[in-house]
Amino acid sequence: MSYVYSANEVFEMAQEIERNGARFYRNASANVPDAPTKELLLDLASMEDDHFQIFATMRSGLSARETESPAFDPNNEIALYLAALADTRVFFEKTIDTASVEGIFKAALQAEKDSIAFYVGMKDLVPAHLGVGRIDAIVREEMRHIRLLSDRLAALKG
Repeated sequence: MSYVYSANEVFEMAQEIERNGARFYRNASANVPDAPTKELLLDLASMEDDHFQIFATMRSGLSARETESPAFDPNNEIALYLAALADTRVFFEKTIDTASVEGIFKAALQAEKDSIAFYVGMKDLVPAHLGVGRIDAIVREEMRHIRLLSDRLAALKG
């Protein structure tokens, strides 16, 4: 079955990815003993919370046309499918190397990269008239997160 997503549905998925990301960082912080690393991971979780809010604001700014579901979906299957994708593709439950901060950051960096790939792929599924241009804003936000993680990882190595 082929799906066509509205910008609203993609933003809903983005919010779920950010929620999962915040949980990922909080769980990782619970497994590290030193306070500075724990604080950094909690800061990253807070940034994911901020992204969630940004995407919620962007979603609330969608036009009526962009919030329309492009397909008949009486059982809300599209939303369930999107949630399953968000739960399993990006920041899914996985084993991370909590013995080293570097391992945690590498896992986080990969998840952030996966989120960008996910959003870029979603752009092909959202027709232009339903707000595909707004997905670019999601990608820019995630790129900022990758730059931060990369800087922190480089600082650990340097």
